[in-house]
Amino acid sequence: MKIIRFGQPGHERPGIILNEKINDISSFSQNIDEAFFESGGIEQLRIWVEKNKNNLPIVTGNQRLGAPFQRPSKIICIGLNYADHAREANMELPKEPVLFFKSTSALSGPNDPLIIPRNSTKTDWEVELGVVIGKKSSYISEQEAADSIAGYCLHNDYSEREFQLERSGQWVKGKSCDTFAPMGPYLVTPDEISDVNNLKMWLKVNGKTMQNSNTYNLVFKIHFIVSYISQFMTLLPGDVISTGTPAGVGMGMKPPVYLKKGDIIELGIEGLGQQRQVAI
Repeated sequence: MKIIRFGQPGHERPGIILNEKINDISSFSQNIDEAFFESGGIEQLRIWVEKNKNNLPIVTGNQRLGAPFQRPSKIICIGLNYADHAREANMELPKEPVLFFKSTSALSGPNDPLIIPRNSTKTDWEVELGVVIGKKSSYISEQEAADSIAGYCLHNDYSEREFQLERSGQWVKGKSCDTFAPMGPYLVTPDEISDVNNLKMWLKVNGKTMQNSNTYNLVFKIHFIVSYISQFMTLLPGDVISTGTPAGVGMGMKPPVYLKKGDIIELGIEGLGQQRQVAI
């Protein structure tokens, strides 16, 4: 299934994509949130849709898409998880996954504008695969990780490099500005993805390809990451793990290239859809 949320910010309604059309599922659930996942909402929704697929309200018109789930309890990010990105950042490849948090207030829709923060001079892009957790998970094994995953989504892990690297402290400063976590358009359930560790991914700025890679190049693979994080914190239903970006970020260019007002950022991952943001 491809699960979405549509409508104006703060008033999104849940839906699914069937036959390339938005179908309203708010009669099944009012939201895609922690309670939805915790109650086994994915499987119940699958059964409900099969029974009602011929009677679901079809939504017409030009609909804004929000993030495909309500604001999660946490967004956990993996740093330097592609060897080529570590090289371009002049950083050593980590022996274990590098973890950092992104504020959940950064969450936005896949095509909402990117707001360049006040005093920013180095706003950068990062196409990433997001993993959405489906049930409470603590100290799980790599073999158990698949059962903890509700689905996957596209994420642009925007970063202000001066805030991140030059203003002291942890990376979270440069990762958490408003609109710095556009997610979606869909939450795609695992049954629709044949191999999550082999998906093409790309990002363009003003039509020029900046990132062009594949999740095959992940240093730490998806199930390992989920298991690893669960050794340090309890993962709650609806939590998002953003798994890292490949080479091609603005910081790695010679000379560096950063975003400015009017820039158009487009990105996608095979099977997970596409995003488009305009910088304002």
